[in-house]
Amino acid sequence: MRILVVAATQFEILPLLEFLSQNFKQKSNTYYQKDKLEIQVLITGIGLMHTAFALAWVLRGNPVDWALHLGIAGALNTNLKIGDVLNIISEQQADWGVEEANGELTDFFDLQLTDWNQTPYINGKLYNPNIGDFDFLPTARALSVNKVHGTTQSIAKLKTKYEADIETMEGAAFFYSCLVAKIDFLQIRSISNYVEERDKENWNIPLAVENLNKTAQSLLEVFSEKS
Repeated sequence: MRILVVAATQFEILPLLEFLSQNFKQKSNTYYQKDKLEIQVLITGIGLMHTAFALAWVLRGNPVDWALHLGIAGALNTNLKIGDVLNIISEQQADWGVEEANGELTDFFDLQLTDWNQTPYINGKLYNPNIGDFDFLPTARALSVNKVHGTTQSIAKLKTKYEADIETMEGAAFFYSCLVAKIDFLQIRSISNYVEERDKENWNIPLAVENLNKTAQSLLEVFSEKS
């Protein structure tokens, strides 16, 4: 079984890379193998554009059985806790459209420039059909942005228009690419901060990275059993 591990930055999965180098045979800078499990690592760069291009480039003529996207994220849902690790069930683009004179966003679905149910969208969202295979993880809904939100006004508008638990910068591109390519996939996110007025003193990136990578190692064990 071949797994494509995807992350925006190397920093977010550095503990996993160390685990792979110690426990797998490293065939190249990005390939690891142990028994029947092959791991390819793809660092895309931050954001929707970089993620979409990197995935399209790597997936052409390079079949994989699963794609696993790992990253940290901000929580819109204040019931979530810093350090929580979540399996993302849906994604949508949250700043994809036009800004009206009153400051409100009208997205391309609202403008009828894109059909709400044009494949692979369902009611304007992208869904992961593989969630049931990994039900030991709590689930969450995500939205993807080109800029993270950091003011009371912009966050309030975001929460009014969209129903989501977390904010990411790559997830929608990852979901879209995998759905179009018909590849089984998971997006796993750990919470490093709340989406609020920007104050990095309230963040806990080390805890989010630690928990994310522990979960990633557990997932590789599940994939190994499936291979």
